[in-house]
Amino acid sequence: MNDRTALELLVTHGPLTRTRLGELTGLSKPTASQLLARLEAAGLVRATGTAPGGPGPAARLYGIVPAAAHVVALAVDQEGITAAVADITGRVLGERRVPAPADGPPTVCRAAASVREAVAEAGLGPGDIHRAVIGMPGALDPRTGELRYAPHLSGWQSATLRADLAGALGTPVVVENDVNLAAVAERQGGAARDVEDFVLVWVDDGVGAAVVLGGRPLRGFTGGAGEIGYMPLPGAPLARGGPRGRRRTRQGAAASSGWWAGAAVRELARAHGIEAPTAAEAVAGALRTPGAGDRVLDELAGRLATGLAAVVSVVDPELVVLSGRTARAGGERLRERVAAGLTGLALPAPRLRLSAVDGPPVLAGALCTALAAARDAVFDTA
Repeated sequence: MNDRTALELLVTHGPLTRTRLGELTGLSKPTASQLLARLEAAGLVRATGTAPGGPGPAARLYGIVPAAAHVVALAVDQEGITAAVADITGRVLGERRVPAPADGPPTVCRAAASVREAVAEAGLGPGDIHRAVIGMPGALDPRTGELRYAPHLSGWQSATLRADLAGALGTPVVVENDVNLAAVAERQGGAARDVEDFVLVWVDDGVGAAVVLGGRPLRGFTGGAGEIGYMPLPGAPLARGGPRGRRRTRQGAAASSGWWAGAAVRELARAHGIEAPTAAEAVAGALRTPGAGDRVLDELAGRLATGLAAVVSVVDPELVVLSGRTARAGGERLRERVAAGLTGLALPAPRLRLSAVDGPPVLAGALCTALAAARDAVFDTA
């Protein structure tokens, strides 16, 4: 337990002196010295230099051995796959983006190609990777192992997907829902840092949500918790046919993706004279267009608030985080409108924040998850 505590402190704070490590752990100097000697012998810690300043001999600094383990994080979308390789401290050593082929979405072979290129950029070999986490739209059904809720990602619906990926990448693989990973990143160092109960709503080309309760993502019986793109809402076509064969009818309620997703946002902007190739650019255009742009933001915020009210009424979270390229493009002006629209629609009144993750949230969450697994394995000195 002392070893693991010390290693986590070195990951969090960087190199520390023996004295400072003793202060942070509450261990005596002799015990801290024995601990560091043990971790050095295990190849997990090394002397990295000396602490500056102060009278007398300079104190030696100790830090984590970065090469103790390496991980790879992958983020899959319809345009391609991004892979990032990092050492055990979390420092990214290599990153590569492999675009989707013109005739279809990226598949397992593309994932392997992105990893090979990132590993080569990092100056490593295939055998140097200890863990891999891949984030993608949809989720693995815990009963069948098949990817569900991702009809737009053809070529990935296989009961042996995890084994196929592990074989192609040469390392154990965790397949995780992309929005759940974005929530991991927000809790690690973003808008939901240290929050136990929150909902992250992803507004991009597609829509989705991650429900985090007690610090853990809610997955559901089939892995489909948070698939709010299928949530009926009043005012737009109803989605029928399930995740594998969605069709729409104007009978009854609406699927929220028909209000929030990329095509719907572009259509809304176009109706007010704002043309853009993507939803995020449409929202950015609305921010620059007084009058018509304000009407676009008001309508989009109203749609978001209506959907959020349904989720908030059931989950009662402490916090709601708006993420995804469309939400981030809207910035504070969109967030303020959503917050105002949500007032009175649901009895709970959670705080509403924008994503605060630097860089792509899904990739950041995959990296956090892979590092946690690798550290659990490598830092076990019992």
